[in-house]
Amino acid sequence: MNAPVPDTSVQTPSSPAANSAGPRPTRGHRKALAIGIVAAAAIVTAALVTGILPRLHATAVLDARTADNAAPVVAVTQPRKAPATTDLTLPADVQAYEDAAVRARISGYLRHWYVDIGTPVKAGQLLADIDAPEISDQLRQARADVATATANFAIAQQTAARWRDMLAAHSVAQQDADQKTAEMEATRALLAAANANVSRLAQLLDYTHVRAPFDGVITARNVDTGALIDAGSSNTTSGTSQNLTQGQGRGAELFHLSQGNRLRVYVQLPQSDSALLDGKTEAWLALPQWPGRKFPATVARNAEAIDPVTRTLRVELDADGQNGSILPGAYAEAHLSLHAAQPGFDLPASTLVFLPRGTFVAVVDSASKLRLVPVSLGRDFGSHVEIRSGLQGGERVVLNPGDAVVDGTTVRVATDGTQGA
Repeated sequence: MNAPVPDTSVQTPSSPAANSAGPRPTRGHRKALAIGIVAAAAIVTAALVTGILPRLHATAVLDARTADNAAPVVAVTQPRKAPATTDLTLPADVQAYEDAAVRARISGYLRHWYVDIGTPVKAGQLLADIDAPEISDQLRQARADVATATANFAIAQQTAARWRDMLAAHSVAQQDADQKTAEMEATRALLAAANANVSRLAQLLDYTHVRAPFDGVITARNVDTGALIDAGSSNTTSGTSQNLTQGQGRGAELFHLSQGNRLRVYVQLPQSDSALLDGKTEAWLALPQWPGRKFPATVARNAEAIDPVTRTLRVELDADGQNGSILPGAYAEAHLSLHAAQPGFDLPASTLVFLPRGTFVAVVDSASKLRLVPVSLGRDFGSHVEIRSGLQGGERVVLNPGDAVVDGTTVRVATDGTQGA
């Protein structure tokens, strides 16, 4: 019996489509594929969350910090209300209430002087005598002229009276009588002129007695006995007094007289404070030779005009000499209490920016940017100034901004851990 022979033939697929498609995936295969895709997405997401995104955030934070560090750091302050009353201290010049150079009205030689420096005198008191013999001679001649004019007037009166009587008797012409009357009036005028000349020379002779014009103290004596006084050329000459060398060329000033019991104190008030001066302004003086003492003074008057050179208002204070405690010519410090009806804001002077177009302050706005705000200045407090307009209060004003500050610059406000530039 024969065994069966195996079939070695190759079966050819019936169609190309059946050959390329292969076996169809089952439901289990599809589920596994979906799980794989989800797992891959989870891995990618985890990588983004744990790696790439933190690095991107860190880079953004670093960039922001770099930008912040590049912005300049500034220190700021806020304006505060300026005080209503200002105690202003100004240099003052103390002068005598009455001060005069006693000069000669007549030429001659100084016969004698009776007072020296430091001597208190009364009005009309004799200070010196001048020898002027030519004036005495002229006065004697003038009095003789008066006697002559008196005699001429008397005879002219008698002559005119006789001619009037003859005119009444129709013995002379009217014209002749009028002529005698005119001659009488002429002699009357000559007599009056002679008397006036006597009065003039008598007054000149009285000028040989040099007298004090008011109560005061002699502060200078510029002549000595024998000094030649030339009133016409305003010179004095003496070989015996050392003071005369200084007195030559200054006019015929024999003495200098000051009234020291009352004083005038001159103060130059800045224009910015001139509007605050009124009748209620209080004042007192301080002098270096009397430390700790306050000398009362009153605001008496002012110039009512600003000096165009110094831009100041000249103010005069009246003060008592305090029995010689305050001397004329002294330097003093005048303390004035000035009251402002509407005070402005107080800021350090270091906040000011002076530009050609005006005065500004640098303000940091809500966006941390600098803004230049124009302001007008008021009172000067030394290290601080008053801002009269331009601010509303509450602004962050930059300290020490410098003149090179640029409007719109981004800045950082200094905190406890940072320092302003």
